[in-house]
Amino acid sequence: MSERHSFPVRIYYEDTDAAGIVYYANYLRYAERARTEWLRELGHAHRAMTDVDGLAFAVRRCLIDYLKPAMLDDLLSVESVVTHVKAASLDVIQDVMRGSDLLARLEIRLACLDNRLKPARMPDPLRNRLTEAMRG
Repeated sequence: MSERHSFPVRIYYEDTDAAGIVYYANYLRYAERARTEWLRELGHAHRAMTDVDGLAFAVRRCLIDYLKPAMLDDLLSVESVVTHVKAASLDVIQDVMRGSDLLARLEIRLACLDNRLKPARMPDPLRNRLTEAMRG
């Protein structure tokens, strides 16, 4: 089983529409925050990748399945799992959960880019750590 990262999200008024339901695009923000914190916990913060390696991740593909609405004041978690790692990209599934209820599933492909926005190999230590996480 793959290593799973969990990131908590509280729903605030600013996250919702007039009906008190989370605006659909906010799920992308929650997923981005979860990936950022996961990389930081793995010892590969975005800032260091940019400043030291001249690299950054960009979303190449995103598929979102919205299953149930999140509401004002809900406490959610974004559960992230690496499903595939290549030299310059990785695939992640991110489930937005309220307790045991799956609210949304995001299937993300991230591309590693250099400072000219060209595909670039991930640093070996990061790629190795992500591969370990995928294998659990």
